[in-house]
Amino acid sequence: MDKPEDETVHYDGPAGGWGSLKGISRIYAKELASPAVIETLRRQNKPGGFMCVSCAWTKPAHPHPAEFCENGAKATLWELTSRRCTPEFFDRHSVSELKEWPDHDLEQEGRLTHPMRYDRASDRYLPVSWAEAFREIGAELRALDPKSTAFYTSGRASLETSYLYALFARLYGHNNLPDSSNMCHETTSVGLKKVTGSPVGTCVLSDFDQCDAIFFFGQNTGSNSPRFLHPLQEAVKRGCRIVTFNPVQEPGLIKFVNPQSPTEMLTKKSTPISELYFQVRPGGDIAAIMGLCKHVLARDAELFARDKRHLIDTAFIEQHCHGYDDFVACANAASWEEIERESGLSRADLEAAADIYCDAEKVIGIYGMGVTQHVHGSQTIGMLVNLLLLRGNIGREGAGISPVRGHSNVQGQRTVGISEKPELVPNDRLKRLFDFEPPMDKGMNTVEACEGIIAGKVKAFVSLGGNFVRAIPERGKMEGAWTKMHLTVQIATKLNRSHLINGEIAYLLPCLGRSEEDMQASGPQTVTMEDSLSCIHGSVGKRKPASEHLLSELAIVTGIAKETLPPNPKVRWDEWVGDYGKVRDLIEASYPDKFTDFNDRLFTPGGFYKGSKARERIWKAESGKAEFTVPTTLSSCGFDDAPGRYRLITLRSNDQFNTTIYGYSDRMRGIEGTRDVLLINPDEMARAGLAAGQVVALVSDAEDGVHREVGGLTVTPFSLPDRCVAAYYPEMNPLVPLSHHDKLSKTPAAKSVPVRIRANDCSSR
Repeated sequence: MDKPEDETVHYDGPAGGWGSLKGISRIYAKELASPAVIETLRRQNKPGGFMCVSCAWTKPAHPHPAEFCENGAKATLWELTSRRCTPEFFDRHSVSELKEWPDHDLEQEGRLTHPMRYDRASDRYLPVSWAEAFREIGAELRALDPKSTAFYTSGRASLETSYLYALFARLYGHNNLPDSSNMCHETTSVGLKKVTGSPVGTCVLSDFDQCDAIFFFGQNTGSNSPRFLHPLQEAVKRGCRIVTFNPVQEPGLIKFVNPQSPTEMLTKKSTPISELYFQVRPGGDIAAIMGLCKHVLARDAELFARDKRHLIDTAFIEQHCHGYDDFVACANAASWEEIERESGLSRADLEAAADIYCDAEKVIGIYGMGVTQHVHGSQTIGMLVNLLLLRGNIGREGAGISPVRGHSNVQGQRTVGISEKPELVPNDRLKRLFDFEPPMDKGMNTVEACEGIIAGKVKAFVSLGGNFVRAIPERGKMEGAWTKMHLTVQIATKLNRSHLINGEIAYLLPCLGRSEEDMQASGPQTVTMEDSLSCIHGSVGKRKPASEHLLSELAIVTGIAKETLPPNPKVRWDEWVGDYGKVRDLIEASYPDKFTDFNDRLFTPGGFYKGSKARERIWKAESGKAEFTVPTTLSSCGFDDAPGRYRLITLRSNDQFNTTIYGYSDRMRGIEGTRDVLLINPDEMARAGLAAGQVVALVSDAEDGVHREVGGLTVTPFSLPDRCVAAYYPEMNPLVPLSHHDKLSKTPAAKSVPVRIRANDCSSR
């Protein structure tokens, strides 16, 4: 970061290449992982192997020799570290002391080894036996109204554990099942289902072998799902044209060197990925896509006037779509002046991108959290579907819509019952299978659980993985309210900040990692997960567990459930924990259309496809057809521009995964050694009277009267659109109001947060 003040920090190199190998080597040395980790990496993401705990990108039927990326390798090294966080560590450090540690340092202590109970008198975690922990947690839960409790899950838990966790919640008496999907891609589950009838995308991996063009919106492939770069590189080499819309220039979608190609590594010859790359304003995607659609419609009108034929797929629209005329009227009425203002892009640029769409027979639309985490993110998804529907690009080979999710099984958990919405769960089948009356009232999602905690209505919180208190908005208020809960239970592999914000009674329960051998009564166990493309994969851990005192996630869930619930002859916790195959039989019985012959298909190369009705052009939307929608706004931000107001984008570095910080290197942005930065373009710096290296604070500019502030940020010149700034997640979460979320899904809107810069400290670092 020692560049001249008029030069932006940046990364000149490609994604992949030697930079990725150096990044992996650095974490390997840091975690002191045993040589056995090499064998785990060799098996990673391969049929019959171990499925990565990092991103949810699909696993190919014919894997590369090394089917892992930089972040996937870091996640495995992180899990298989030789460092141990033992009871002796907690004896040396009080919880109050540990609250002052950085997130990175907490997790760097290594794997948790023993079940622990928080002792308020000494302000320390003390060892407790599993039997005692289960018995006491069960007694506390029995004494509470089930509807005053919440069972959260992160995206790493297996399908088997997720199914039983959801069953436990419903047997106990509630649908309060917030999960990490509520924080990132619930906008997809709600918004996409509204317009196609399916809560998931329509693409499979082979579609990327056939598409003529790919349009990216708000997805950082190079850092968040780098294995996706392989099919993208292959697509470009065969002539596929890629157009990207993202406020931030992400190297992975600019150029790529394949680390598994000796020729590319030796010559350092990279493949250009995006033919066109547009730095759209944060929240400007609706306007940008409206501009694309407007030009497609104009070209169609010109073609019909000249040749009496259509560019638009009129037959598809007539047979399969609803609302087309209303959308066309909206697009025709939208002014280019407003489209340019809201998108931050020129008409000429948008028309050039639209020409690529028009000239392609098969197009895939891809998006990530840069779309879903906005107040009107659902409308952006509707607009992208509008664009694809215009030329019949949903429901055929080589085309479709493809949201790229984060956590390795976040989509799968929703598939098997982690949902606060009873209408999405096969309750009639559950009733028959387990002889009970499932609760039918709507439960709490993540935002609603937070509101309940602040209001004092939530008395207990059980967390199956994750770092909930660190990941959510409104952190200052949430941490204060969290300590007033009666019971908090955290199931985890490593220490994080959420484990230090405790209720009156608190337990920290360590579990096996996915890479470790899970030995139960019937022998070594297999677990399963679902990827972003709706394929199911089996995973077998082989490594020796970090501690002999660890239990599997499934064993911990069933252990608590047995002590909480009355006996039920049809609920056989011990039998299920002894043989996970019997849990898969239950999943198949509950979801027969998606999991036929589940146990026989665990290791299908490339996974077995769960299916999508929209891919078959069977539309489960309200009209029975795919829906063209009319946006109510051209900005997804949910707030207006104002003098001194900026749109804050929260970012992840390529040295982190969600809240897990592996280190302080954001190589692909040219930032090293710190996360306390405020990224802003040089012109905007000059207008604000800021200097590179100046230390400033960001202050919330939400119109709710609440003061929120994050200070100590070093002004850093960076290529961004005007009137916006960027900084790292989760450090910026205190600036996100709990009320600032997508209107339909309540997904926190962390990609366009209203803030002001307070430049009261002119010192430099």
